[in-house]
Amino acid sequence: MATKHRTADWLPLAKSSGGGELPTGEAFRPEWIDFQRGIRVGNLEPHERITQILKFHLERTYRTPFVTDRWGRGVYWQWICWLPRANRAAKPVSHGVNFGCAKLFISADSDRRVFKSGLQIERGYITGSEAAQPWGLREDFDWHRLLRQCRPRTVFDRELRRLVGREGFVAVVLSEQANGEFTERAITTAARLRAVLDQCAPQHWAGFQLYYPMPEREVRASTGFELIRAIVGVFTQVIPTMNACQQVPLLPPAQDGS
Repeated sequence: MATKHRTADWLPLAKSSGGGELPTGEAFRPEWIDFQRGIRVGNLEPHERITQILKFHLERTYRTPFVTDRWGRGVYWQWICWLPRANRAAKPVSHGVNFGCAKLFISADSDRRVFKSGLQIERGYITGSEAAQPWGLREDFDWHRLLRQCRPRTVFDRELRRLVGREGFVAVVLSEQANGEFTERAITTAARLRAVLDQCAPQHWAGFQLYYPMPEREVRASTGFELIRAIVGVFTQVIPTMNACQQVPLLPPAQDGS
C-alpha cells in the first residue's frame, strides 16, 4: 500500500506545555500489539498509549475533536475506535451514543494473526429486544448513508474499487449468527455490498469494515513508530470513504501540521 506523509506530521518527541511528553508515537512499542490478549493500553504513560497517540494525530490533522471508544476492559483491549465528535453531535436522535457513527478502528485478530486498521460502520439490530438499546438501528445512523452509496459511480464505489482492487485493503460484511458466532463475507464493489447487506438477519448485529490487514510477521518486524505511521497512512486512505457516509465530513488535512 502506497502512503504519503507530510514532514510536519512527524515531529520529534517534544514536551507539552504541562511538562509531559506529547503522544507523537515515538514511544510506542510493537509488542503492545498482542495477538493473544489484544492491544495494550493499561499500565502505560499517556504518551505511550495508542489511544492517545492516534487521537493526537487525528485532532491535529483534521482540526476537530475525536471521541475514543473500545471493546474490552483491563490492560488489553480487543478493538479501539475514533470518531469525529461533530458528526455525532449533529445527529438529532443518536447524538448521545457512538454506535451510529462511522469510525476509524484498529484490532488484533487473534485467529488470523492479523492487525487490522481502517473504517467501520455498524447497522446494529433492526428487530428484537436489542433493537430498543442504543445499538438498535435509528433513522440518523450513518448506516443509511452507506446504503445510499451502494450503487455504481458513487464516491464510495470508486474508493472501494481502488482500495480493494489496487491497494490491498479488505472489505467485509460482518454479521452475527443465531449461535452468536460472527461471519465475514468479502466484497469488492458497492453494488455487491448492498446485496450482501440485504441478506443480514434483522434480529442480529451487522456491520461493515474496510481495513488494511498487516500480518503478525510485519508487525513484529516494525518499530512502534513505523506501526503508528502505517496506521495513520491507512486512516488517510479511508477518509474519503468515511466522508461519503458521514453527516458531517472531515475537513481536508491541515497543510501546516498544526
